[in-house]
Amino acid sequence: MEDTQVVALLVRRCIAGDAAAWEDIVQRYHRRIYNICYRFAGSSDDAQDLTQEVFIKMYRTLGSYDMERGAFMTWVTTVTRNLLVDHFRKSKQDRLTDSLDSTSSDHEDVLPLSEQIPDKGLPPDAQVQSREAREAVHLALQKISPDLREALILRDLQDMDYRDIAIALKVPEGTVKSRINRGRAELARLLQRTYRQVM
Repeated sequence: MEDTQVVALLVRRCIAGDAAAWEDIVQRYHRRIYNICYRFAGSSDDAQDLTQEVFIKMYRTLGSYDMERGAFMTWVTTVTRNLLVDHFRKSKQDRLTDSLDSTSSDHEDVLPLSEQIPDKGLPPDAQVQSREAREAVHLALQKISPDLREALILRDLQDMDYRDIAIALKVPEGTVKSRINRGRAELARLLQRTYRQVM
């Protein structure tokens, strides 16, 4: 996803005070950071605020990024994760009501481009079912513990590899795999319960 030399050059230029380089970094990573924040927060307003906080923290700590220790995206994910953990420690309230109040139009820019383009081959009822399935997964994600949720989001929604997740979460790779397995099982259990209630 990222060209290591290009990113390293952008970081160096940014540290030297080049505003255009910072703008380029923001454009490259905004969607990814927003998606992580949205999946954790459950509402687009909270995700916007958290994304802004992540970029402020990134800008202030950009000098601490060490290319030798890993990919820039891993560092970005670590910064994002640390800010989210701090944020959720400060406010341990249930965010489920926020995500229930939001409409699907709030989430459209969270979807990958492939899901934003309507599929002419799908009948309208299949499109509705697909959107409802995404909503059900999103709501179920809000109900599982933050440790399991963050591992699932990084692996299944952000497509990071186990090693990078372990670095970002500062836990052994085995713990990452365990959290992902437990998270998937918990998510499946919650979704089964949801669909049983609907039927």
